[in-house]
Amino acid sequence: MNQIAPAKTEAEYLKPHADEESRLRAVILADYPAHMPEFEIALHTGMRPSEQYGLIWSRVDLVRKLITIPKSKNGNTRHIPLNSVAQAAFEELFARSSGQGRVFVNMQGEPLKGYKHWFDPAVREAGISFFTWYCLRHTFASRLVMAGVDLRTVAELMGHKTIQMTMRYAHLAPAHKLAAVEKLAAGWQANRPTDTRTDTSTFEQASEIAKNAS
Repeated sequence: MNQIAPAKTEAEYLKPHADEESRLRAVILADYPAHMPEFEIALHTGMRPSEQYGLIWSRVDLVRKLITIPKSKNGNTRHIPLNSVAQAAFEELFARSSGQGRVFVNMQGEPLKGYKHWFDPAVREAGISFFTWYCLRHTFASRLVMAGVDLRTVAELMGHKTIQMTMRYAHLAPAHKLAAVEKLAAGWQANRPTDTRTDTSTFEQASEIAKNAS
């Protein structure tokens, strides 16, 4: 989700909200407050829509803070950890229910089939263009990468079958990569020889590694 200015609005309650996320949150809280936990869970777990809206309470462990998806899109079982925001959202939903059956239900206790009936109108009201529910999953991955989480971990959290699927987010971590290579420069400055001799030990080790890899 971009932290940029959405379209101009005539709604007074939205004018103080200068970026897309805060504007969208304001709309949801004003018009669809019962659906806020759905929004938070999507944004903080990265679940696919089918995984989220097909979720049943027996697969949510609020003690261990863990969701189990028995068969994800890639065909494997995966486990999704819950951060404090997602945990709070699930606890709110649990308080509304009997803790049995589907997690996401309407006020009559009937399973929700999805999000379009409320999310799409909220996006329009917020003045956000080209934004869908699936963008919340992309936002989840993007923010992990920008926070310095390695791509292998992001791939596991996203349920990607291969790391190549996660590489689309690699460009979001230039500062993290720069910090990594700067460690090399810092180490060189700290251990730089004070005489004219060259310490070849690291080159020898690298050469040996290259031979073994070839």
